[in-house]
Order: sequence, then C-alpha cells, then structure tokens
Amino acid sequence: MVKMQEKNIKTLSFGCRLNAMECERIGGMLSRAGVCAVVVNTCAVTAEAERQCGQAVRKIARENPNAIIFVTGCAATRNPGLFEKIPGAAVIPNEKKMDLDVYLGKLSQKNRGNSCPEIVGNFDTENKLSKKFIQIQNGCNHDCTYCVTRLLRGPAVSFEYDEILANVRAATADGFGEIVLTGVDAASYVRVYDGRPFLISDLCRRLLKDVPEIERLRLSSVDPAVPAIRDIIEMMKSEHRFMPHLHLSMQSGSDTILHAMRRRHTADTVRDLARLSNGSVSFSWDIICGFPGETDELFNETLELARELKPIRIHAFPFSPRPGTVAANMPNPVPRNIARARVHKITAVADENLRKFMERQVGNVCRVLVESDNIARTPDDIPVKIGGAPIPPRTICDVKITGIDNTVLVGSVSG
Repeated sequence: MVKMQEKNIKTLSFGCRLNAMECERIGGMLSRAGVCAVVVNTCAVTAEAERQCGQAVRKIARENPNAIIFVTGCAATRNPGLFEKIPGAAVIPNEKKMDLDVYLGKLSQKNRGNSCPEIVGNFDTENKLSKKFIQIQNGCNHDCTYCVTRLLRGPAVSFEYDEILANVRAATADGFGEIVLTGVDAASYVRVYDGRPFLISDLCRRLLKDVPEIERLRLSSVDPAVPAIRDIIEMMKSEHRFMPHLHLSMQSGSDTILHAMRRRHTADTVRDLARLSNGSVSFSWDIICGFPGETDELFNETLELARELKPIRIHAFPFSPRPGTVAANMPNPVPRNIARARVHKITAVADENLRKFMERQVGNVCRVLVESDNIARTPDDIPVKIGGAPIPPRTICDVKITGIDNTVLVGSVSG
C-alpha cells in the first residue's frame, strides 16, 4: 500500500506497483485541473485485498464527510456496489481511470465542483521516490485460471516506443537515475515496427542506447514463459546499467499445479533461466499456496525447487478464490489454515536463501541507489544501511558491505 499527496489531491494505492504509478498519474492530472479530492486505486487480487480497500474508503469518508473520494482500480471495477453506497465516493472503472472528463463529470453530479475542503487522515504530505516507474503496457491476453486481474484490466495493449521514450527522458531529466519498467504483463510487451516484432528485450536495449542518462534500468514482475526473458538475462550479464535481478510470476513449482493454473511455463523453464544466469542474475518469485488440488506432495515440489534454485525472496500468499475465475469452482479446495501454514514454510526457505546470499556480499563493493535515511538498494534490490553522514535520496554511489543486520546489509561509502 502506497500513500502520497499531489498538492490538492491525496491518494491511496493498494496492491501492485502499477497501481501506485497510476495513482501518481491520476493525482497529477486532477491537480493540474484544480480538482480537490481523494483518489483510491484499489486491488482485487485477493478477497482480503478487496476487503481492505472497502475498509479504507469507509474510514476516509467518515473522517472527510465533505470530500469527494474517487475510487478506481480492480476492486472498484469488479464490485462497484461495495463503494457506491459510501457517502462521497464516486466509482471510476479501470477503462476510464485516465479520462479527466469522467472525473469532472462525477464532480458535477456530486455538486462539488468548487468545493475544496481540508482533507484529514493518514496521508503523506509528499513522496519522493528514488526510482521512477514507467508503464509500458496494460492488460493481459492469457487465461490463468485463478486471475481476476486480466478480466478487470482487459486485453493486452503495449504502448508506443516514442511514448515510453518520452516518459523515460522526462524521468531522467527530473533526476531519476533508476527506471523501472512495469505493466500488467510487462514481459509480453510487443509492437511491430518495420514489419518486425519489437519485444521487451528490444525495448530495453533501445532505451539503454537512446537514453544514456539511465544509470539503472530494472524490470518489475515478469512471466518466465516469455522467450524474450532469455535475451533479457544475457543483456543483464553484459550491460552493467541493467539491474541483474528478475521477479518471476512463478505461482508454483509443481508442473501439475502449473498445468491446473494454465500457466505457460514448467519447473524446468525456470531451471533453464537459472542455468543461463550462471549466478550473475538473482531471482525472486510469486507463489500461490493452497491452490485447489495442491496436496502436500505437490507443495513439496515447490519447496524443493525453492531450495534448489534459491530465489532470494518469495512473495507467498494463500490462494483466494475470485468470483468469475475458473479456479473459484475447482474441486479439492485446500483448507485456509493449511494454505497459510504453507506460506510460512516457503517464506522460511526464502529467508534462508536470502541470508546465505547476503553473507556472500560481505566484503564486496557494490553500487547502490540511496532512497531515504541512508537506506539504499543494491542491484539485487537488497536494502543497505549506510553509516556516516546523511546522503541525499537518488544518489548512486559505491558502498563497501561490512555486515548484516537482520534482513538489511550494512556498509559505508567506498573511498
């Protein structure tokens, strides 16, 4: 969950980084139009995420009875009735979330076009991120049985290169040294130029060439089934500005479960990517625990794959049946308590992987991006606490890793 403020706009984003980036864009659009409001960008990936969104909007409405609350995103699109009954709330579906006229129309309907009440609540007054997230596509064309996001975001649309290039150049001109490319299915990015497909690997290569001011380029979550990921790994091994870390939307390490999910990769697909990286690229995974039909034996296949390939982080969460998806009606559901226990088990494996990985970093010098309060990020996206004098956010510098403090590396600026 990310909180921020854009002058006369306060925003609250749930879920993925793409939601946070969209919230920033919406806030800027409304602020420039002179609108005073709260914007909540919701998430529907799980029932719990949807519940939290509704709870947050109700709290904002209680604390700000005279404010208009624009509620958009996946939960608002899937279940608008959850929010429409909340006083002051105006639902904006996903397909209209970047249309200023829709927001202005809602303001007019609520008779609040000239209202600018003071908005209270737990909102940050300012959010200065050290890295800039750039959206390169939206939507998804795949049919994973558990996923409601593809139903709410619509089919895949890859943005024009010139649009992405302009956004990246604006970000570097604004002082951002690290660019993160993101989307619902970023790895499947494709345009056609001069009769040839222009893939995610081509996009990254061109950006690094056309914008030499990029000091660090990073990808958000990617689908391991996309063939272009192999080219991405080769690029990471040879281009120091391309951060050598990939977050894979794995979901399971069992081929049986992956087939039931209609995922397009297998465990061997991910083994091949790890072999190709040859230790030069680190990985993190998303894992769903307790998918229907996941026996102890099948879950153990995922556990063993995590021990074998050693992803340094695993974002694991219990399966949540989403209405309208195939998996919501699949037989052999896994009890919630078992799914949660599996989350703890695989998270413990990832924690051990991370600890051993961090131990190997002690004594090394690495180039980091400073975020705030002298906390920086390594190329593998591990936090580093830098001792000594305060360092301004967005600074990129060399740091000697001297130790470990729980899940944070400790270091000092290398002279």
